Amino acid sequence: MADEKEPAGERKLSYEQAREELTEVVRRLETGGLTLEQSIELWERGEKLAAVCEEWLQGARVKLAAAMARRSDQPSSDDTPF
Repeated sequence: MADEKEPAGERKLSYEQAREELTEVVRRLETGGLTLEQSIELWERGEKLAAVCEEWLQGARVKLAAAMARRSDQPSSDDTPF
């Protein structure tokens, strides 16, 4: 479900990589001293990185919900940690 506007390989970023780069984008924007064009480019990059992070998080939510649903379907045992 890759967006056609995204650069090739955008989806290959791990959550951690995207989050780290997003943190750097925010730091650079907060520091200032950039031209308007540079600021806009960084903002747009930050939006893309935030979307990558959100996609990873949404995938994790789906997996967690599925695991919880499977667990609730299993009979309970007193010696299970969860």
